[in-house]
Amino acid sequence: MPGGCSRGPAAGDGRLRLARLALVLLGWVSSSSLPSSASSSTSSAFPVSAASAQPQLSGRCPPACECSEAARTVKCVNRNLTEVPADLPPYVRNLFLTGNQLAVLPAGAFARRPPLAELAALNLSGSHLEEVRAGAFAHLPSLRQLDLSHNPLADLSPFAFSGGNASVAAPSPLVELILNRIVPPAAERQNRSFEGVVAAALRAGHALRGLRRLELVSNRLLYLPRDVLAQLPGLRHLDLRNNSLVSLTYVSFRNLTHLESLHLENNALKVLHNGTLAELQSLPHVRVFLDDNPWVCDCHMADMVAWLKETEVVQGKARLTCAFPEKMRNRVLLELNSSDLDCDPILPPSLQTSYVFLGIVLALIGAIFLLVLYLNRKGIKKWMHNIRDACRDHMEGYHYRYEINADPRLTNLSSNSDV
Repeated sequence: MPGGCSRGPAAGDGRLRLARLALVLLGWVSSSSLPSSASSSTSSAFPVSAASAQPQLSGRCPPACECSEAARTVKCVNRNLTEVPADLPPYVRNLFLTGNQLAVLPAGAFARRPPLAELAALNLSGSHLEEVRAGAFAHLPSLRQLDLSHNPLADLSPFAFSGGNASVAAPSPLVELILNRIVPPAAERQNRSFEGVVAAALRAGHALRGLRRLELVSNRLLYLPRDVLAQLPGLRHLDLRNNSLVSLTYVSFRNLTHLESLHLENNALKVLHNGTLAELQSLPHVRVFLDDNPWVCDCHMADMVAWLKETEVVQGKARLTCAFPEKMRNRVLLELNSSDLDCDPILPPSLQTSYVFLGIVLALIGAIFLLVLYLNRKGIKKWMHNIRDACRDHMEGYHYRYEINADPRLTNLSSNSDV
């Protein structure tokens, strides 16, 4: 029995310790839950908090788009949209609106509340844009890259990249502007040259003075208007490939001191004149690309050939070849000498024969005409005398009538006179 008596109190002490431990745990749980409940009640009673002061990123996405909040990207591609979606998420940095039916981009097309303050890259290529109005890209303070390629732009406002007045508005933040293949059909140009439309947008005030890359590929440009690059002093890359440029006489590169690459491949350039050569040579960092132009290797090419042999500006200059005249076709420009370059017209033998025959025929006609005049010299002389007499009699009659009308004493007489 003593063993049983000694076992009873020990079991009671164990139960007591377990009860105390349970009470301690219960008190800890209740004390830890009180602050959280208090904080939740406080937050419900006072809605203004740190979270409201710094709003969390919105996860909403337009129904016609695909959004990635992690990549800060929104894609609304090939959705036949007729306007920019109104409910774009404010976190977007890269926005793709390609392959739609936008037609017109009005002023404030991207104005939102909250603003799209982080939007840096905007792609509107292939969206059938025909008109971009003034202030279309306002309210995008972080916009760095804009692609309007493959749109039939018939009307590009001079203030499209700034506010309503580029001379007083803050400059655009754009660094890269892509305007490839934006030439409209001829029927939609509204009596304005495409070159003039593009030039007006590029030289409007100081809107694009921070631009570093400009692409104008495949726009069928015939020329570059005067001073079209004057307002782009920070330009580093200029791409004019696959156009129809026949000359660079009226365009100046003098102020593009930071220019690093100039692409002029696949144009209609026939020769670069001394003024252009001197400007390109004066740019300290430029690399020029001149492949696939129809160079005319005559006496006007002598200065350019000499310049090519000395300069290191032109990349791949060993590939440049003559296209005209026929006898010089495919000759490498760097291998030409001054004796190879002449301006004497060399006609094909068949054309030379036709010109000789034409000269003989004209000479025979002239001789026959002179012979006819000589044989009829007396009749021609009499005919000329008759004409002279008739003109003299006519003029004397006019003179006599004038004298009568000028004398008031003969006024009444002139009315009854037969003369």
